[in-house]
Amino acid sequence: MSATSEGRSKPRPDPAGEHRSAVEIFTPSTYDTEVPYDLFAQLRREAPVCWIPEPAIGPWKEGPGFWAVFRHADVKHVLRTPEDFSSHLGATQIRDPDTPADLRFVQSQMLNMDPPDHSRLRRIVAAAFTPRAVRALERTIAQRAAALFEEGECDFVEVAADLPVWTLAHVMGVPEQDRRLLYDWASRVIGYQDDDYAGLSTADVEALTPMGRLALAARPEPRPGVNPRSRAALADMFAYAHALGETPVDGESVMAAMRKGGLTEAEFENMFFLFAVAGNETLRNGIPGGLLTLLQHPAELARLRAHPSLLGSAIEEMLRFWPPVMHFRRTATRDLTLAGRRIRAGEKVVVYHASANRDPAVFPGPDRFDITREPNDHVSFGFGPHFCLGAHLARAQFRSLFRELLSWEVELAGTPRRLTSNFQNGLKHLPVRLRRPA
Repeated sequence: MSATSEGRSKPRPDPAGEHRSAVEIFTPSTYDTEVPYDLFAQLRREAPVCWIPEPAIGPWKEGPGFWAVFRHADVKHVLRTPEDFSSHLGATQIRDPDTPADLRFVQSQMLNMDPPDHSRLRRIVAAAFTPRAVRALERTIAQRAAALFEEGECDFVEVAADLPVWTLAHVMGVPEQDRRLLYDWASRVIGYQDDDYAGLSTADVEALTPMGRLALAARPEPRPGVNPRSRAALADMFAYAHALGETPVDGESVMAAMRKGGLTEAEFENMFFLFAVAGNETLRNGIPGGLLTLLQHPAELARLRAHPSLLGSAIEEMLRFWPPVMHFRRTATRDLTLAGRRIRAGEKVVVYHASANRDPAVFPGPDRFDITREPNDHVSFGFGPHFCLGAHLARAQFRSLFRELLSWEVELAGTPRRLTSNFQNGLKHLPVRLRRPA
């Protein structure tokens, strides 16, 4: 049985009448202006596990539908029980891979594996992301963060995007001239539902290394409806990964670990994808989102300026309030019951981090932004076996950038624009004005 054959052969009915609006959480344009937290709150109360149809949208074909999970406790249950809710069977995106071959390819990615295979791959690269390894990088990251700011107006999305790209390039051994390729690949993958990002190409061709120019020559022409996470759509990134893998690298770099780890070709390519994209998007979404949240809550920003020792808890609250990734998918391995709903083997189960982070059963006053909130059991970095490998590194970059930012006066200089995406909680533009205090 394929991962979704049950869901396709026995279509589920539409949601109950009072929950027909739940399909809005699947529609990318819903997120053009805001995350639908009011709808999440209603569904947590009335249908905490709810069937959502997948209508055709633009070039994307209709899908079989999925079970959406909204409560914090249920989200954590799904994430910690891979024996019942698999990352491997159908991978971790709502949209099914286009072909069986595409599915087999993405199943070689650590994100789309269950233990013990997931554990094997995680061990290969884990040493680069331990607290000790991150501490060794923090001074360098802080120096880079301090160099990002200058007086005047800027698009903070661009400013913030520099730090994760620079950090990842440093960790992976990507030459400085090629760093912008990491930005472009992440843009195409995380923003494929947004016309401004789907075909983005900003790298300076003349400045690229021979490896970078080789990759650019391998880039396929953008075609509507082609899954941006497929091997064919990312041929340029994988060409670069192999070229980089054949160059001399530092003995303790991630690329060195991948080279010595005995990875298959598909595992190697998918591991590179994971670092180049997933290691980029969390910060690229979360840092601008965190700043916008602070600017929209000036009393909390003033409190943080007055008490910079609160930066650690403030960052956790930014992550809770603006989760960089709104959901992840699993696939039921057997017939089972969750929150009173009968789920069949092979059906998609999608956990909504954005909803779990506002569950009043866990977070008193969940819609209140409180930089002193403790405890703060948000799930923005996931939970269970797939808890984010780069969480320590992400927090270090948050700390460095916001510690520097607190020494500047910041105000909005225009209207923020959100990314069109039902998956990534991102901003395309955040115009701000920076000034040194008098």
